[in-house]
Amino acid sequence: MLWDVDYTLLSAGGLGNRLYEAVFKDLFGRELTAIAPKAGRTDRALAGVAEPQAHVDDFIVLLERRASAVDGSAHAYVRALPGAAAAIAALAAAGARQSVLTGNIRPLAAAKLAAAGLGEHLDLDVGAYGDVHEVRAELVPVARRAARAAYGTDFGGRSTVLVGDTPLDVAAALDTGARSVGVATGSFPAAELVAAGAHIVLPDLTDTSLVLAAVTGS
Repeated sequence: MLWDVDYTLLSAGGLGNRLYEAVFKDLFGRELTAIAPKAGRTDRALAGVAEPQAHVDDFIVLLERRASAVDGSAHAYVRALPGAAAAIAALAAAGARQSVLTGNIRPLAAAKLAAAGLGEHLDLDVGAYGDVHEVRAELVPVARRAARAAYGTDFGGRSTVLVGDTPLDVAAALDTGARSVGVATGSFPAAELVAAGAHIVLPDLTDTSLVLAAVTGS
């Protein structure tokens, strides 16, 4: 069970953008005037400069340092989305192994989840993060390998479930044979997630019984 983070489980109040702007200034000595749309994309794909491959490794290193230094002030603007905590707890009680598949690098994802009070029941060691690859679908086998090593169970096909709010979340699931659960809690309406091919689309996470049914396919 792999959750997207931003606008699926939580709203970070622009924390990621602020860190991006600070890292850009650290690396290039000037202000970042615009950030490319980030919905569904990975941090490795978004250095914010022409020919990012020449700079992305250095950018990620600096971003990790900045994210690791995020303090308790994040609680002021990071919030869990309605139903997220209850959905995670209910799935844990049902025996689901849960982690995240996110465009965020791990320190940033961990900081956001902690600030939102959503760290419990999520095994971040078997997740996959935005420093791994520019293409979101490439994160799925990374998470599967980590989960297999940790739990001794194969999570091929639809035994892996991706929950996310963007068409790129849906595509990552479909491209890797996983089950896709779309949630219309971000900037993409339910109709777009249906059109992208999600196996089921929920308006949000507030109905825990619907979330459980969507994940299990029952």
